[in-house]
Amino acid sequence: MVNAGDQGGNKTPAATVTVRIQAEDFDIATEIAALSEGRADIGAVVTFTGLCRDEGGRLSNLELEHYPGMAERAIRAIATEAVERFALTGVTAIHRFGKIAPGGNIVLVVATAPHRQAAFDGASFLMDYLKTDAPFWKKEHLKDGAAGEWVSAKDADDQAKARWRSQS
Repeated sequence: MVNAGDQGGNKTPAATVTVRIQAEDFDIATEIAALSEGRADIGAVVTFTGLCRDEGGRLSNLELEHYPGMAERAIRAIATEAVERFALTGVTAIHRFGKIAPGGNIVLVVATAPHRQAAFDGASFLMDYLKTDAPFWKKEHLKDGAAGEWVSAKDADDQAKARWRSQS
């Protein structure tokens, strides 16, 4: 838990930071409820769900690997920074690993805040950093049985993350 602060002598509930890396799928509604239930200080909930694309029909599945322990620590650090930077009331970041078929959920980011812009910014900030800094490796497995490629980082992801450095 991260302390959200004190406003006018009234202690606000601590911000909730949840980070999970798991093979199993997640339920978006359940995650939103867990983060926002009983919190009258939340005025906005923003979610982002990343899905596995079929890459023009050629992909059988995408295999995601991570470095256990390191990945959770890196994501928690980014999520905690998002809470502090945007005054979020909570963040949930779930990233899956293993083989995921096209259309399957890969990542979920939920950000809650008193106001919508903070929730949007917090979710976007966290997702931009997840795409560039979280220690995950992705390998494509093709429908034709051919050995797939390891997916390289994209310049567009680095550019998206760079905008946050210029706003700090």
